[in-house]
Amino acid sequence: MFRIIIVKKYLSITHFLILFIKQVKTYFVEIITAKKIKVSSLLQGDIQLKSRPFRQIADSCCLTEKEITNIIKKLNKEGYIRKFGAVLRHHKAGYAKNALVVWSVPPDKIEKAGIAFASFPFISHCYERNPVFKSKYNLFTMLHSKGEDMTSLTNKMAASIDIHDFLILESLKEYKKTTPEYF
Repeated sequence: MFRIIIVKKYLSITHFLILFIKQVKTYFVEIITAKKIKVSSLLQGDIQLKSRPFRQIADSCCLTEKEITNIIKKLNKEGYIRKFGAVLRHHKAGYAKNALVVWSVPPDKIEKAGIAFASFPFISHCYERNPVFKSKYNLFTMLHSKGEDMTSLTNKMAASIDIHDFLILESLKEYKKTTPEYF
């Protein structure tokens, strides 16, 4: 059985937010309030790229921004929302190439490496992965380039932290990015 989840957000033409599904065995029916359903429904629609992105949602629900953020936090805590993150539509943003680079970083260097990698302007995502991939790759980075070679960018990153155990998984084709809507 799946808990009900919210799944799609557009920040602008080039970005949207995704909320990933949490799979949970449940043996009882949970009642979701009308407020939570309304907020969940609006989170699946467009979110404006503004300094106060939840104001429009709050206004349409006759709630305050504080109430909206509290509902979102509660949905997250209850497991309805597992992750709230941005997805870069790199082609629309002018980037010709992108690649996922996975790194094998010793646990005592993971935070330093993450901070160093996240500082590069061509990195949109940098996160630790647990469980690790292929028994050793524990730090994932997403690179975007308007024309530079992915290998040279990755070598700059490797030199910055003196770690050279990585895999470059370059995108060859972009597929349509869609997510299901639940409300």
